[in-house]
Amino acid sequence: MYDRRGFLRTVAAGTAAAIIPPAFFSCREEIRKLENIGFITGIISRELREGDWQLVLEATAKMGYTEIETGNYLGESAASFLGFLDEIGMTTVAGGATFSRDMDEVNRSLDRLNALKMKYAVLYWPWFGGAPLSHDHCMESAELLNSIGELCRLRGLTLCWHNHDLEFHATPEGIVPFDYLMENTDKELVKCELDIYWTKKGGADPVETLRKYRGRYPILHVKDMAPGEEQTFACPGSGIIDFQPVLAEAADQKIKHYFVEQDNVKDGLACLSSAAVYLKSLKF
Repeated sequence: MYDRRGFLRTVAAGTAAAIIPPAFFSCREEIRKLENIGFITGIISRELREGDWQLVLEATAKMGYTEIETGNYLGESAASFLGFLDEIGMTTVAGGATFSRDMDEVNRSLDRLNALKMKYAVLYWPWFGGAPLSHDHCMESAELLNSIGELCRLRGLTLCWHNHDLEFHATPEGIVPFDYLMENTDKELVKCELDIYWTKKGGADPVETLRKYRGRYPILHVKDMAPGEEQTFACPGSGIIDFQPVLAEAADQKIKHYFVEQDNVKDGLACLSSAAVYLKSLKF
């Protein structure tokens, strides 16, 4: 039987629970983790080239990878490649397209992506020059991105351009190329595959960059930075980048595709294995 004080405590607790919105409890209990992780096949190009590519991809599937970004099919045909991926629980999501003024050349690259049932066409170097970029470079690239974006739309693809560090370095005219491309392309036709490593190396904050152009990033490249002045590449989880706030912001924006990448890696499978363990462990 309740005494008076016990009864009052029970009533007070029940009243408090009644007036606190249910969302308060669900937010406190929510633990977000990456649902899907993928990788770009360039990270294991040597293993795919020198070994049995099917066994190599099976190994990555066992690590927990479900998506791949690739430029072409392996094996006899695009259809047989897709069939094999389906067997091991993987899907194609994105692949490289051609950045060219020749639309026939661009269309040929999109033919390949359509055959692979890609969602996204990626331009890894959307420039006709290198650093330092100029205002003219920016205008030319933005115009062509819009044109290629329209071609992609007609084919059921979404165009993304991939950044490096040079886009965050101002031109002699004081223009930041990253901002110029984002602000002078059609947001419905042109998206960005944001590379976390290159963004940081360019001197920008990946979280703030995501927030500044919310809704323009369907894909993230997850690549780490080694400590030291050289800022070389590192496998995710082994460097200095704090991925937790980046992934938290990405989750808020409902970004669904995360591809592990490391340039010039000696053992791509080892990197993918450790990266999978690290990324699966993150809670945000």
